[in-house]
Amino acid sequence: MPDTQRPLPLPQVNCHACSLSRLCLPASLTDGEVAELDRIVRRNRPLHKGEYLFRAGEPMRQVFALRSGALKTYLLEASGDQQVTGFVLPGELIGLDAIGAAEFRGFAVALETSMVCAIDLQQLEDLSGRIPGLRHQLLHILSQGIHGEHEHIRCNRERAEQRLAQFLLSLSARYQQRGLRQDQFMLPMTRGDIGNYLDLTLETISRLFTRFVQDGLIECHGREVHLLSRSELCRLSGIEERSIVPRGPEQFP
Repeated sequence: MPDTQRPLPLPQVNCHACSLSRLCLPASLTDGEVAELDRIVRRNRPLHKGEYLFRAGEPMRQVFALRSGALKTYLLEASGDQQVTGFVLPGELIGLDAIGAAEFRGFAVALETSMVCAIDLQQLEDLSGRIPGLRHQLLHILSQGIHGEHEHIRCNRERAEQRLAQFLLSLSARYQQRGLRQDQFMLPMTRGDIGNYLDLTLETISRLFTRFVQDGLIECHGREVHLLSRSELCRLSGIEERSIVPRGPEQFP
């Protein structure tokens, strides 16, 4: 009888082997420091589309880093309506806005099958107290989040077409930062979510997508978007192309 074929070993998952480490907490850490960080990281089972990473009111004991997939964060208004606060892509941290609070203030739900790393907050605080580079990276990420909130408020005072152009360009820059195509990508979120985030109605967002297609700025095939004229999108957004900086989950457009 032929020998039973042994299953191939699963690829090792750790901070050293992660292609997104340069975007996450290990950025600028030494190999030894990354190993220390890796010891406090827990890699959970996949979240499937529609599953929650956390909900408002749940105890805040961990922060998270997205390894793959995409998440949406939102707050719940008194009326029961969602207010979308951001979209999380791989390599980005989530939950830092709840540091100092006993409970999460908002919700985080998977837009597609997603893998998440969980980091105990107390252990992270202790480790960042001993590793200056980790402390600096945490402060850098928090600073980006504050800056992004200011930019989001400013953007939502602009014309509707300017908001959408800025959104698409910033999302493009984020994909490029991950080594993916910047001119062609999938939108993990619905147009309704985009409209909610940009403070525009679904009808307005749908009309703008149609207009951008008719004007030759983009092509759309379902949720796949192809940017045909970055220069014209930049002109429409009021941003110079060289100044487009990728921002984090609650930090764009």
